[in-house]
Amino acid sequence: MEFIDLKTQYAALRQSINTRIQRVLDHGQYIMGPEVRELEERLEEFTGTRHCITVASGTEALLIALMALGIKRGDEVITTPFTFVATAEMISLLGATPVFVDIEEATANIDAARIEAAITPRTRAIMPVALYGQPADMDEINAIGEKHGIPVVEDAAQSFGAHYRGRKSCAISAIGCTSFFPSKPLGCYGDGGAIFTSDAVLAQAMREIRVHGQSRRYLHTRVGVGGRMDTIQCAVVLAKLERFATEIERRQTIGRRYDALLGSCTPRVQTLSIKPDRTCVYAQYTIRVAERARLQEHLRAAGIPTAVHYPTALHQQPAYAPMCKGQHFAVAERLAEEVLSLPMHADLDSETQALIATTVRDVSSST
Repeated sequence: MEFIDLKTQYAALRQSINTRIQRVLDHGQYIMGPEVRELEERLEEFTGTRHCITVASGTEALLIALMALGIKRGDEVITTPFTFVATAEMISLLGATPVFVDIEEATANIDAARIEAAITPRTRAIMPVALYGQPADMDEINAIGEKHGIPVVEDAAQSFGAHYRGRKSCAISAIGCTSFFPSKPLGCYGDGGAIFTSDAVLAQAMREIRVHGQSRRYLHTRVGVGGRMDTIQCAVVLAKLERFATEIERRQTIGRRYDALLGSCTPRVQTLSIKPDRTCVYAQYTIRVAERARLQEHLRAAGIPTAVHYPTALHQQPAYAPMCKGQHFAVAERLAEEVLSLPMHADLDSETQALIATTVRDVSSST
């Protein structure tokens, strides 16, 4: 059994993917070839944003976005302690300080009600994460940012394709950043990512930063990075876009089916909530269970792969603990001990899913 089945997906798109890649091999423009701009235009249309800048990875997207906002040493950026390390990593890399705010129990996303209390005169950005594929409370977060003159950057690495109050993730804040890492809902065959904004000034800054700060060849108007997305990876994403809408629908159907199948397991197994004003693309389908190690071992023995996203909250990680002395985020710490992700992909059939759910139920009922 596959945790994420990229082989079946490739089989369904084989001709389109191969044709797209062959086209790049034929024209030989491996860096900034025509597929790069083609993909950006397609993604602008998909999200409803005015500007898309493809970049080398989701991590690079966060870095370039923060650089465009002028984040520097001594600044603070508010974010969640329960996410992949890249979120805090890019803040720290620029010399700024990640300021953590605890999360909601029901969704595992940052708790918008706690954000304003964390703002200081040094706060320069707020970076909520759309964890597991569901956007955070972006209108409330944007309102806080607007009140204090602080831009909001959505870390949408896991939520590309989700909706929030009728708008697409990546189009619901000043800047949206996503990832095309292979395991993501829309993934390439290596690293890749994109930044979205409708602000022309920010877009120009991010385009320049992406190519070593160049406004034109060999004229470096700002400090930048080598952050371009390879043409071949853009070609792969273009091919995958052909059935992306269908895959989103399948993921949501599978997510709802998991909820129904596992509903009888409460309270031993808890599912996360999807708020009624938004959708989730289920980058991971994640449950909470007190005896995680026991359940994980039983699933492994039954041939069912699992993953833990994430076993340690960021303020407890060795690289970040020194700057977080005395800080505790009770909800993030609790979820780090309980979350478990089950197989999730658009080609997960109902029989396999039923087997997974039955195994979870059997183990949980025997405790």
